[in-house]
Amino acid sequence: MKGFSNRLGDVQEYYFSTKLKEVQALRDAGHKVINMGIGSPDLPPHSSVSDALCNTANDPSAHGYQSYIGSPALRSAVSDFYSRSYGVTLNPENEILPLMGSKEGIMHLSMAFLNEQDEVLIPDPGYPTYSAVTQLLNAKPIFYTLSEERNWEPDFESLEQMDLTKVKLMWVNYPHMPTGAAGSVGLFERLLAFAKKHQILIINDNPYSFVLYDTPMSLLAVPGAKDHALELNSLSKTFNIPGWRVGMLVGKKEYLQAVLRVKSNMDSGMFLGIQKGAVAALKLGSEWFEQNNAIYAKRRELVWQLAEAMGLTVLKQAGGLFVWTKAGKDVDALAMVDRLLQENHIFVTPGIIFGKAGAGYVRFSLCVSEANIMEAINRVKADAQN
Repeated sequence: MKGFSNRLGDVQEYYFSTKLKEVQALRDAGHKVINMGIGSPDLPPHSSVSDALCNTANDPSAHGYQSYIGSPALRSAVSDFYSRSYGVTLNPENEILPLMGSKEGIMHLSMAFLNEQDEVLIPDPGYPTYSAVTQLLNAKPIFYTLSEERNWEPDFESLEQMDLTKVKLMWVNYPHMPTGAAGSVGLFERLLAFAKKHQILIINDNPYSFVLYDTPMSLLAVPGAKDHALELNSLSKTFNIPGWRVGMLVGKKEYLQAVLRVKSNMDSGMFLGIQKGAVAALKLGSEWFEQNNAIYAKRRELVWQLAEAMGLTVLKQAGGLFVWTKAGKDVDALAMVDRLLQENHIFVTPGIIFGKAGAGYVRFSLCVSEANIMEAINRVKADAQN
């Protein structure tokens, strides 16, 4: 065997992939580990969503290959959802590309637009997959720092001072993960003006806009956005189906066609039952979001208590699936997280995995029951008394 690909370079196994092995080892040793590290909704999908999947699975004719661009019903449901939720008009024939999760879309987008040594603007802190995919394609990640002082929004003055001649793509993510910063119409307008000026394609990764936010927003709602931006979205968090792997890329047809040239060589379409379940999900009304968010709001109050019991400062944002907290100046946040897992059997996420600007921060997921959050609080308080 003559060795592995050079493109692996500095790319490591995904943090949660390795950490969950450690969690499982503790569970195998008999410990009850409370997993507050990952944003995998523990609440069930709506019954109509599961029924659509099951009914289709029982149809003998439903198990063949499906269209590479998804069914007309799914694309129409996405179009209706974007119009109703964001005020964005999308042509279901050519401005919507269903994906097997938006994570797939990050790779396909990058493959469609990047050559070796092209540069990509990536938020720090931000989703690690943006930089991992960029490196796997031998393109160059250029990190732009988001700071608490700027409410986790880009410093456009600093961006303008960079050499942007080789930058092709810019990843943005509002509402922002891991911090929960909501973004704003004003921010979106500045991003699009920046993209137009420097001929950069902006991609907004938008899976969190319905979790505890009063007003869901889309970058594509800004007039003229389709010429300079695409948007990824996902049903995972919004409709409690992360394992189904349903997402979409929306925007200008010429851009989507380029992505389809990659995607159609990588998979053979989404199972029809999953598509029909997704259609049922996209038709759900406001009551669905209100019910979910009532549960998340109660959990968030308890997670704030847990964080404060750990001596962390809670940085309260408008919404999001996570609570973003700050350790003290003399506290090693990464060591704190490791110690919490090994000694208290509570798994949370160190901010450093999201980039250098995340050092000193800790993220908690709301995808855990109130009973388990209370147990975590009790463990931390008992440990403090010993």
